Amino acid sequence: MPVVEGGTGRDASTGPVTLTGVGVGPGDPELLTLKAVRVLAEADLVVVPVLDRLAADPATPPGRAETTVRAHVPAHRLRRLPFALDDRGGVTARREAAWDAAARAVVDAFAAGARSVAFATIGDPNVYSTFTYLADGVRALRPAVEVRTVPGVTAMQELAARSGVPLCQGREPLTLLPATAGPALVADALAGPGTVVVYKGWRRHRELVDELRRHDRLDDAVLGCGLGLPDERIGPVGPDDELPYLSTLLVPARRDGRGGKL
Repeated sequence: MPVVEGGTGRDASTGPVTLTGVGVGPGDPELLTLKAVRVLAEADLVVVPVLDRLAADPATPPGRAETTVRAHVPAHRLRRLPFALDDRGGVTARREAAWDAAARAVVDAFAAGARSVAFATIGDPNVYSTFTYLADGVRALRPAVEVRTVPGVTAMQELAARSGVPLCQGREPLTLLPATAGPALVADALAGPGTVVVYKGWRRHRELVDELRRHDRLDDAVLGCGLGLPDERIGPVGPDDELPYLSTLLVPARRDGRGGKL
């Protein structure tokens, strides 16, 4: 578990070292918190995730996290860490190998003299983030490392703000789940009274549309893709939409008037 604020995180041979997962929001560089900007500026090294099969090519365009932090961090303090970001097979050998290699790279940076490493992650580091796997690996290799997180604006918050749809009111529940969890869990959430947010629709989009229709919630749903980027899209849900992996589906609660859920 992460240490509490004020912990020493000291290693007798090299002194204190910290690994911080920094939430950088859904893509808009203006949505970083003041704390996130400060931690990124103060870090000896800022690392960002990149797809492992593209990492060896220097011409690979920056990912969303890298694009976001470039407005705040000079290039010489940025480093890409390869991950199997497109592996949808569960805990595969390829995915574990990428986690282990990334953890070793961070530990090697500490051994080379870095005292603070920041990992920039889209959204929030504690919400479906690759950072949790990196942190576990670094802890296993160097237990004295102090692991911290800086919360970030999530895609569901940005989509709610941009679409003018409140996430929850009064006693309404709010359910967040990935489409990769399967249609049964999505169906259970849609059958309830509150707002439902589904991440990572991608290949399961048609299944999601079918469930929305079945629960008579398609017309109210809002889809967000590429939030904060030049090619972003925010609008109604269509059955033939071609979605990127990082998409957000917002299905608002059924509301019959102001204060109806209080």
